[in-house]
Amino acid sequence: MVFLDLQGRGMGSKKNMRGQVFTGFLIGLAMLVGDPVSAARIKDITSIEGIRENLLIGYGLIVGLDQTGDSVVGGQMTGQAIISMLNTMGINLKVDPVQLLTKNTASVIVTARLPPFARPGSTLDVQVSSLANAKSLKGGTLLMTPLKAPNQEVYAVAQGPISTSGFEAGEAGTSVTKNQQSGGVIPSGAIIEKATELKIDDWESFSLSLRQADFTTALRVAEVINTHLGQGIAFPVSSGQVEVKVPDAFKGQIVHMIAAIEGLDVNVDVVAKVVVNERTGTIVMGEHVRLSSMAVSHGNLTIKITTDFNVSQPEPLSQGGATVVTPDVETNIEEEPGRVIQIDRSVTLGDLVRALNSVGVTPRDLVAVLTAAKAAGALQAEMQMM
Repeated sequence: MVFLDLQGRGMGSKKNMRGQVFTGFLIGLAMLVGDPVSAARIKDITSIEGIRENLLIGYGLIVGLDQTGDSVVGGQMTGQAIISMLNTMGINLKVDPVQLLTKNTASVIVTARLPPFARPGSTLDVQVSSLANAKSLKGGTLLMTPLKAPNQEVYAVAQGPISTSGFEAGEAGTSVTKNQQSGGVIPSGAIIEKATELKIDDWESFSLSLRQADFTTALRVAEVINTHLGQGIAFPVSSGQVEVKVPDAFKGQIVHMIAAIEGLDVNVDVVAKVVVNERTGTIVMGEHVRLSSMAVSHGNLTIKITTDFNVSQPEPLSQGGATVVTPDVETNIEEEPGRVIQIDRSVTLGDLVRALNSVGVTPRDLVAVLTAAKAAGALQAEMQMM
């Protein structure tokens, strides 16, 4: 994969150049070199239907904060949670929950991903995010928090000191902050208590789901599997699914079969696409992008409006009169001479980029050029804006 950095140059007078916001643009272009088709392993472009991660979530309390936890305003639920926790530990309190908000505690939401085939006793990384109005979770410790799946069953329990990235120092007006402090992670902070039941040894067949649905790629995946394991083993169901039968030779050895299939190489076919990010001036184009013959005219129009305020006021110690402010508005319009460039039919991405770069467009203008080329039918690709 090759990345090209192209520097654009505007056309016009030096005065126009000084008035432009951008003097150049950077195009990030990913080009595949070598064969016209690219090979990838089946495990990199597909996933096995039914084998996936499961999302876990829980509500917990962070303690041990240095006066940066939840305050009275917005933190009432934290006080109630503290009372409920103490009651389960045999400490019965009959006080207003607001009185327990000492800013050393914070309510948080804890999330984690339970991988497939995870066994009890294994650990997970957890993400902790503030739920109320805590300023920082730095230095806090998460108390025991059950993590539940959508079926409301507990699959893991999280606890431990939280790690935040960044810092905050100083007082109001003279403070320094790096990153935000209202969230963090606990590496290996959750212990799996219950495994997800998934028996694959009894499978008679399974489905491969393509991450990027494409009929041609699905057909090629089925052909590659049939070539190595025998005809009739795999057949494409749709652009995003390939059904695979388990032959008698792999009965009870589904792991061996899946491992053999995952390592096979397939020539991936993709749709011609141009992705444009106007904010960063980045354009990424696929290998199948083509440009038909067309003519491009590009010119800049700059409108400058300058306002000066003329103030007229009476002489000192004069009787009567008032101060008058009169605006003086001056408008200048400068138009850069347009250029018409003939672009022949392009068969490579390099020709397309050089043609656009020769026009001297800025990132914002480049979007307009590509949009117009797409509307004119000269850009043979799907255009996606970010």
